[in-house]
Amino acid sequence: MIELAFSILASDFAHLADEVAAAERGGGTIVHVDVMDGHFVPNITFGPPMVKALRPVTKLPLDCHLMIEDPDAFIPAFAEAGADMVSVQQEVCRHLHRTLQLIADHGMKPGVVINPATPVDTLIEVLPMVHYVLVMSVNPGFGGQQFLPLALEKIAYLAAVREEMGLNFRIEVDGGVAHDTVAAVVEAGAEMLVAGSAIFESRNGESGNRESGNRESGKTEKNARSFLKLARAAAPSGGHSGHAGHKHGAKEKSVKDKGRSKGDRRKKG
Repeated sequence: MIELAFSILASDFAHLADEVAAAERGGGTIVHVDVMDGHFVPNITFGPPMVKALRPVTKLPLDCHLMIEDPDAFIPAFAEAGADMVSVQQEVCRHLHRTLQLIADHGMKPGVVINPATPVDTLIEVLPMVHYVLVMSVNPGFGGQQFLPLALEKIAYLAAVREEMGLNFRIEVDGGVAHDTVAAVVEAGAEMLVAGSAIFESRNGESGNRESGNRESGKTEKNARSFLKLARAAAPSGGHSGHAGHKHGAKEKSVKDKGRSKGDRRKKG
């Protein structure tokens, strides 16, 4: 199932409840919260208080992406604030299995994130325990960046590994996912689509002027609807979105072969 996880990082914080409602009316089904600490990434954004403020204004699941150096220390606070899903960066977790288990133990769905330079194979041992894998298609830290095409083969390979291992985790993608890139992302195998600027900013690339709340909320709803229309048109019918037969089919076949060879080596080892 294709879902829009709209990122509030690009929204108007002064009218956040209205922004969330507009994106939801447009078909968004997940609220994506980018948590940055100014250390792991060069930016500072939200913490548990923002999640706590959001919880009463929407029934949608709150998907918190922790781009922070010590996620274990904050997982209980995000659970208490009302987060439904928490993903952590592979690159920062010294004991990744323990961190993912901590998320699950607090009643939230665990996810793991990999940056553009991090190979999918670093996740093999924890894939059976995650609800979703988030593939970053930009280097994390700021919204509005351009999509990195190298993410497409990574998404396709991850979909192949999922099939090879017989797992059901979902594939999320974040970074530069917009009206002109979403079809390729879905064709590669992604199902949870994080989009901020494409939803909360006008289609001509200018930030929304909030002088007229109704007018801007209408743009947000329209952007979400058109985004999802493009995404769903690119998705094959039935099952996961990543299957051979789309225009990435040849590449996906090659990564499936690569996945099998890696699996055979693991079995022999």
